[in-house]
Amino acid sequence: MLSGGEPKDRLRCITYVRTLEGTLRGGGVVVDEAAVIARVLSGETEAYAELVRAHTGTALRAAVALGAGADAEDVVQTAWVKAYQALGGFREGSAFRPWLIRIVVNETRNTVRAASRLRSAVGREAALTGPLPLIPESADPAVAAVRRERQSVLAAALAELSEEHRQVITCRYLLELDEAETAQALGWPRGTVKSRLNRGLRKLERMLPAELADELREGGGVRGRGRRTA
Repeated sequence: MLSGGEPKDRLRCITYVRTLEGTLRGGGVVVDEAAVIARVLSGETEAYAELVRAHTGTALRAAVALGAGADAEDVVQTAWVKAYQALGGFREGSAFRPWLIRIVVNETRNTVRAASRLRSAVGREAALTGPLPLIPESADPAVAAVRRERQSVLAAALAELSEEHRQVITCRYLLELDEAETAQALGWPRGTVKSRLNRGLRKLERMLPAELADELREGGGVRGRGRRTA
């Protein structure tokens, strides 16, 4: 069984995270999570790197969108270590991604609340558009510029929402978790997810251009051009 009290394994876990965190910014790698977790729990600690590789991009995106800013990588590294230590309590058959996101959400909250000063909206905008290469290097520069502008608009609007509304919108639409996964990630009943999501979206839509609000509701994230065809 995995033990959080084994310093050598914990150090190995941190090494995996530090090595992979610097290169993984985009989509994750599909793995057989149940099989990987079973391998880790049976003592094959090196297998944990496969989970890190698959989900670090999503974890970073969550931390940044929820306000971690320049501390996002530290938040994610800590979250991975805590996830490793808690893996023995992971319920077999559950989805790993929302379980991990819940740890990231809690760690981000702790980091933000412990900060000596609040980050400004400008700082959040810079953080959201900076650490994650959401736009391929080969993308049309004009499309890339529009997308960066939309990301900035969205980041500024999210920063104006309450913590609960920012969390549910981030999980449901930016991270593309389904309703059940969002409920698991945030530790809320599904009815609470629905009500807070609706209220949060109504507030957010009043701050966003109509086209961008439509894209967000459709689950398309922030793209270089609108998804509407009519």
